[in-house]
Amino acid sequence: MAAVEAENGCDFKAHVFSSSSELLEKLHEKWSSVEKKPYPAMYSSIFGGIILDPAMMVIPIDDHMVHRGHGVFDTAIILDGYLYELDVHLDRFLRSAAKARVSSPFPRTMLRSILVQLAAASQCKKGTLRYWLSAGPGDFLLSPAGCLTPAFYAVVIADDFLQCKEGVNVITSSIPMKPPLFATMKNVNYLPNVLAKMEAEEHGASASIWIDEEGYIAEGPNVNVGFITHDKELILPHFDKILGGCTAKRLLELAPKLVEQGRLKSIKTANLTIEEAKNAAEMMYIGSTLPILPIIKWDEQPIGDGKVGELSMALSDLLWEDMVAGPETQRFRIPYTQ
Repeated sequence: MAAVEAENGCDFKAHVFSSSSELLEKLHEKWSSVEKKPYPAMYSSIFGGIILDPAMMVIPIDDHMVHRGHGVFDTAIILDGYLYELDVHLDRFLRSAAKARVSSPFPRTMLRSILVQLAAASQCKKGTLRYWLSAGPGDFLLSPAGCLTPAFYAVVIADDFLQCKEGVNVITSSIPMKPPLFATMKNVNYLPNVLAKMEAEEHGASASIWIDEEGYIAEGPNVNVGFITHDKELILPHFDKILGGCTAKRLLELAPKLVEQGRLKSIKTANLTIEEAKNAAEMMYIGSTLPILPIIKWDEQPIGDGKVGELSMALSDLLWEDMVAGPETQRFRIPYTQ
C-alpha cells in the first residue's frame, strides 16, 4: 500500500532549495558529464551580456514570450567560421517583430553587433545562431503592459549539418496551418508546426506538407517546398500566405544559372494544386541547414521516378556553394578572439 501511495505521488516531498549556491550546484550537475557543450554561448539583455556557462542560460518564467508566446525569432547559419545571410535574416526578424508589435531594446546596428560578438565568443565554427525578441518579463497577464522592457536573447547552437543528398517521405498534414498573419511572421507560436511534425513521424514520414484553405500547396512545418515540372520549370508557392524563407528566396536568385545552362526552362512562384504538385517530376524541401532536401514520396505516392532528382541536386549544389564560398554580401567572417 505504501508503494502504491509513493507511486501516485502521495508521499512525494518536493525539495526546497535553501540557497542560490545549492541550486547552482544542482544546475551544474546536468552539464558535468557533457564532454562538448551544445550551446557554447548565449546573450541575454536581462543579464546584460554573454554567458558561457550553459547552466546559467535561462529565461525568466514571467517573460511574455514564455507564458503567452509573445515573441519572434530567427536563425542564421554558422559555416566554416562565417555567418551566412546574417543581414537577410536580421531584416526578416525585425519585420516579424513589427508585425507582432514587439519592440527592440536596441537599434538594428547594436543587435547585429551583439550577434557577431556572440558568435565570436562561442568559438563555434559550424552550427546555428538563433535569436529572439520578446515583450520581456513583467507579470503573467495577457496584456504586455506590465512588461516594462523588451528582451533580446540569442544562443549559438553547435551542429554538424551536411548537405542533404538522400530523399525523404512526406505526408499531407491534417493539422490546420496558421492564418497568413501568423504564418508570414516568424513567431514563437510553433504548436501547429510541432503537431504537424509529430503527425508525420507517427506515419513513418520525415515531415509534412500544408495545404491552404483554397487547396493550394503552402509549406512544410519549418521549411519551404519547391517543385520541378516535367517541362523543367522550377515552381515555388507564393509567399503571401506562408513564411518568406530566406533560403528559398536566395534559391530564386541563384537558379537562373541553370536556366542559362539550359538545364531549367524557367523559374516562378505560383499556386499549385495537390494534383499538380504530386505529378511533379521532382519535389524538395528548402531550408537553411538543408539547404535542399529531396522528397521522393508523398502520401505513399512516388514523386517522379521515386528517386532523388538531378535538378534538385543541381539546385542544392548552387546553394551549398553559395554557403561555403559565396560573395561577401552573403557571408560574414566571424572575428574570433584568441
